[in-house]
Amino acid sequence: MIMELAQQANIVKGALDKIMILVKVLKIQKTLEGQKIKMTDEKSNRKIVIPGEIISKGEEYLPGDGTEKKGNEIIALKYGLAEESNKLVRIIPLSGVYQPRRGNVVIGEVENITFNGWVINIKAGDTAFLTLMEVPKYVNKDALEEVMEIGDSVVAKIWAVNKRGIDLSIKSRGLGKIDEGIIIEINPNKVPRVIGKEGSMINLIKNETNCNITVGQNGLIWIKGDEIEKELFAKKAILFVVERSIISGLTEEVKKWFEERGK
Repeated sequence: MIMELAQQANIVKGALDKIMILVKVLKIQKTLEGQKIKMTDEKSNRKIVIPGEIISKGEEYLPGDGTEKKGNEIIALKYGLAEESNKLVRIIPLSGVYQPRRGNVVIGEVENITFNGWVINIKAGDTAFLTLMEVPKYVNKDALEEVMEIGDSVVAKIWAVNKRGIDLSIKSRGLGKIDEGIIIEINPNKVPRVIGKEGSMINLIKNETNCNITVGQNGLIWIKGDEIEKELFAKKAILFVVERSIISGLTEEVKKWFEERGK
């Protein structure tokens, strides 16, 4: 009897989860309709999908991130923005936590210092560690605080993800301790939209605000300009992109946003 009740409870919970996803999608669609913005267009070939939804049909289509192929159908495995490029179908997630990958550039904060490196919080499920071997200069083991102290922020690259955790490096150009500027946080799943295709969106924001901007794949973004006003302007532009990340023609919308406000 107890087992049957537990199974029924799980079924009800699953149904409620699906209903919540549908409600969320309907709210988004209603908002966009009010703004007279189309959810899809022929140029971008993107649309919002929910788990289990059929995205494409045809033997020529291949499944990418967040999808699977059943027969000749490409099925969504997660809630997000479906995109098809050269017959490869993938989903850009619109919610969820950061999933660390080798090669990702991330921004984190020093949480602890050990005898041979720094423990870095990069907003992931596992602990990240920066060892002395991955610092591009000699470091005295008895004076690690001279390089970075607890509370300092750093731009690093993930060079390994394993059972022990996440290994970081700051040996490459553009990596290291952050001394100036501001750091903002967005949903990591919105990062692809902030960067744009081949960096088009972030380069637009950089050019219009005259700021250096480093986008961490974990959703933390470092903005550095020669004036705080420029940094805050860049922050507003990034948040504008984040708020409208599900619409098509976003680059043109951002260009109009800049034109209305001037440089």
